[in-house]
Amino acid sequence: MSKDATRQMKITLLTVHRLGRAPEALLAKDYAERATASGRALGLGPVDIIEVEARKSGKGPEAEVILPHLKDAHVVCCDEHGTVRTSRDFAGRIGRLRDDGVRRLVFVIGGADGLDPSVLAAAHEKLAFGPQTWPHALARAMLAEQVYRAVTILGGSPYHRD
Repeated sequence: MSKDATRQMKITLLTVHRLGRAPEALLAKDYAERATASGRALGLGPVDIIEVEARKSGKGPEAEVILPHLKDAHVVCCDEHGTVRTSRDFAGRIGRLRDDGVRRLVFVIGGADGLDPSVLAAAHEKLAFGPQTWPHALARAMLAEQVYRAVTILGGSPYHRD
């Protein structure tokens, strides 16, 4: 735990496109709420999902609405060329960032064509979900679940793979 347990590391899932009440959106919201509730005592959270929508399609216009949300944050872009992490490694990385004093952690999920080079350049690191291609909405739910799983691992809950 960080030295100042009263300070929280806010976690944001910044995503392109609004999903409304799609099943994947509701699932991601549920995991974000669970992570927020479980993470408070660990100096993690709230976990928010911010949806942005560009006026035009394409990486460039999407970058214009993403970049303003990245100021003063540790940025992790979801990208096919990123690092693949186990759930335990992912949890450890989040814990280290918190312990190092990071106050805002932002995960970015781009649109169908991926992320603009300017957004990737703003990233401190990149995360991949593996070699497969995943639909945007499903990637959001998967990321929210992994954040929740990381919180439970950091909280000492038994992990089914140990």
